[in-house]
Amino acid sequence: MKTDEPISLESLDLAYLAYFAGMQFNRAVLDALHAAGHAEVRQSHGFVIQHLIAGPLLITELAQRMGVTQQAASKTVAEMESLGYLEAAPSKDARSRPVRLSRRGRALLTSGRKRREDLLAQCLKDVPGCDQDATRRTLVHCLEFFGGAEAVQGRRVREPQ
Repeated sequence: MKTDEPISLESLDLAYLAYFAGMQFNRAVLDALHAAGHAEVRQSHGFVIQHLIAGPLLITELAQRMGVTQQAASKTVAEMESLGYLEAAPSKDARSRPVRLSRRGRALLTSGRKRREDLLAQCLKDVPGCDQDATRRTLVHCLEFFGGAEAVQGRRVREPQ
């Protein structure tokens, strides 16, 4: 096969198809968020947000959960604070600096969830006989089989390197 010939999508294995479809889906969600007034948001911000959904964290805790250095986490937190998505949380200890989602950060989270739901419904309405439950069971099985379920369940998915 020549390398400049198009690849038959039906010839790809399920894992690649799921990965590529997920990438494009996330791109569409990001485009929708940009159009909705969150022009500065990046996909990597979602990896920070997932850790702060349950509540404030110290930057050291955030870095540990993200699997990055404290300096890298501090840099991302500073950027997201400047964009209005994060804010300092009250602390009893003046030496600690927990961060949390701001009102704008929560609005981004809600908007992202809604856009994901809407885009998926739009996409799947054209698939006759689509069995989302069977597809979901297959992907859950793959996630468990390859050891990624615990990270997803604990909101500890790390940004790809």
